[in-house]
Amino acid sequence: MAPPAPRAGRARRLRVERAVADTGSVRTDPGKLQLSWVAVALAAALSATTPAAARLAGEHAGTGSRPAVGTVVATVGQVATGSLRPAAAPPAPSAAAPNERSHPVGWVGAGGGIDGPGRVGRPQPALLVRARDGLVARRFPSASSRSLGRVATVSKYYRVPLVLWVEAVDESGRWGRIELPYVWPRADGWIPLRGLRREATWLRLEVDLSEHLVRVYRRGHRLFTVRGATGSPSSPTPPGDYMVTDRVPFARGSSLGSFAFGISGIQPRLPAGWTGGNQLAIHGTNQPWSIGRSASAGCVRVSERALERLKPLLRLGTPVVIHR
Repeated sequence: MAPPAPRAGRARRLRVERAVADTGSVRTDPGKLQLSWVAVALAAALSATTPAAARLAGEHAGTGSRPAVGTVVATVGQVATGSLRPAAAPPAPSAAAPNERSHPVGWVGAGGGIDGPGRVGRPQPALLVRARDGLVARRFPSASSRSLGRVATVSKYYRVPLVLWVEAVDESGRWGRIELPYVWPRADGWIPLRGLRREATWLRLEVDLSEHLVRVYRRGHRLFTVRGATGSPSSPTPPGDYMVTDRVPFARGSSLGSFAFGISGIQPRLPAGWTGGNQLAIHGTNQPWSIGRSASAGCVRVSERALERLKPLLRLGTPVVIHR
């Protein structure tokens, strides 16, 4: 379905479908690490009333109606994206003017084996900021730079306030570079940091697509590694830098297992006939034999045991790096 035309103005918003690229219509934990009994009960009630309650980009569509239409933000080539449509890909850092140099505020280095804890690069806490209404991304760290549009302030389908991962800060300390949430092709943008509530995390999750491994790090040490299922050859999981945007409980035994972590990316290559949403996620599965294979529509599937280890760790805003 073709999206409606954007409204006039430099900071543009569009409309889009309300479905999560592997999730349907359940409630999400608004950021707390522990789920209340109210949230669990509500999720169960929604599961009972919505046959296909899990429609993130990783499970078979099955039966059930297409999720309702809600607000979204931009499209590129008929692919529903997220909160804005970049005018052009930002230039490489080496092409930036002197006042546009930046330094990373996340972790430096990656990798590590799978046999016990390992040291990874030079760890620094990742900077997180709370998104606010009217937040505009710029092509360069300057108020006079070209506007890319408004950054999403809530998650794509569950309307959870977004916590953004700031990957770099300019030399003035006033601007932060983020990967724009729910945008395809993936693109960077600079946002003003003044007035934004700041937080920090030492946690980081990495997904190795070539090895079907999910690694969790804290302060540069690998905490643990689990196996995961990733996108099939026809609907591969898109690499990129993302952050956790949703924490969603499900009834155990659902196609998404008992829990899903929505992330800030979308799947541009959904399987033919797909009737669910396009948001990426890390979630459980009722097909445990698929773990360790390229088998999903784009999401990362993990075991129930892995979910139990991830739930106390992955807060909103936690960096998620997916690479080949």
